[in-house]
Amino acid sequence: MGKIAFVFSGQGAQYPGMGKELYDNSPAAKAVFDMADGIRKETSKQCFEGSKEELSVTVNTQPCVFAADLAAARAVAEKGLKPDYVAGFSLGEIAALAFSGMLSDEEAFKLVCKRGELMDKEAKNNPGAMLAVLKLPADKIEEICSKFSDTYPVNYNSPAQTVVATKEENVDALTEAFASQKGRAKRLAVSGAFHSPFMAKAADGLFEYMKNVEFKTPEVPVYSNFTGKPYEGDYKSLVKAQVENPVRWQTIIENLVSEGVDTIIEVGVGKTLTGLNGRINKDIKAIKVENLSDLEALEI
Repeated sequence: MGKIAFVFSGQGAQYPGMGKELYDNSPAAKAVFDMADGIRKETSKQCFEGSKEELSVTVNTQPCVFAADLAAARAVAEKGLKPDYVAGFSLGEIAALAFSGMLSDEEAFKLVCKRGELMDKEAKNNPGAMLAVLKLPADKIEEICSKFSDTYPVNYNSPAQTVVATKEENVDALTEAFASQKGRAKRLAVSGAFHSPFMAKAADGLFEYMKNVEFKTPEVPVYSNFTGKPYEGDYKSLVKAQVENPVRWQTIIENLVSEGVDTIIEVGVGKTLTGLNGRINKDIKAIKVENLSDLEALEI
């Protein structure tokens, strides 16, 4: 058997009730939610009982998805299954940092709360939109984006999907430009133009906050959204960079496979990454664990 990676889901996959079954059935998962509630009151209640609208507000989404992601990972580890590598998509990377031991659970949770607060503020002060573009290669998408002001490819998700950030006034014309090249653009239900220069002030604010945060050497290698490679060098600069730069998800998965990973377990909310991973490499054994039935069915 090859190596195993855990990957932590990101913003957009949240839903009411997430994490409740694991909370009720896994002591390790419950401990994560209890930790979160001790820092941010009623985080678990928001996950379990909050409305879709409430959970879609960035200041709520990020801490809630973090808790559900890390709880799922800890529930899987509680069964005795440990990864060789970890990675997370966008905010999921902060949960990966906690799981790897680079940050304590408390430090990572406080960090993701601050991240959500700063990104939500900047989304309101510097509004933008995001489009998922299908059926076009990344280089063609980059070429089209270069013809529009304040328009950036931001999530390189798979060979068949790249997400673009832009100004609101560009959305219609940009959608038509992709369609003229036989591509299809779908607007994402997000509150800002994340992973782009629209988030520069949020990234600066997070870096300032991290001056008082202590990072440790990871016990499990963590792959960076910014580089597509394991964290090395200045950890804080990598956390800052991923807020205002593209997520290199396809590169991360390709690099994991090159290291001998053949099984990737998406821990946390939804199955978005499981779908992407299968499109990047059809030979990957792609598994998700977000509820009790997933956990009980887990066999490697």
